[in-house]
Amino acid sequence: MIQRNPVKITIESLRLRTIIGINDWERETRQDVVINVELELAAGTVFTRDAIDETVDYKQLNKRIIEEVERSSFFLIEKLGDHLLMVVMEDERVRRARVRVAKPGALRFTDSVSVECSAERTGPEAA
Repeated sequence: MIQRNPVKITIESLRLRTIIGINDWERETRQDVVINVELELAAGTVFTRDAIDETVDYKQLNKRIIEEVERSSFFLIEKLGDHLLMVVMEDERVRRARVRVAKPGALRFTDSVSVECSAERTGPEAA
């Protein structure tokens, strides 16, 4: 018998601009953020049916993330990361998710500063 592991979907290096930060100038000027999303869902019938309604439509999820980031104006990248994590977890098929938000140039002499938020569905609905 073969038991399939969860399906993992990854959106990598989504580059967007948003209002983010605590300084006055950061509240007025859009800055770059880089978003990475990783989610897992049960294999279910996605392999046998080969149908979009059996999986997370990552094109639609990507569009939703873009909309959420572009209209947001959080002070902290931690809050933006958590907000996006909750967007990903809205789909009940998602068993586990991780969102990483990076802010390039946030500190001198660094490429970026990033935060990572994760969540896992628990209880009977997680199966």
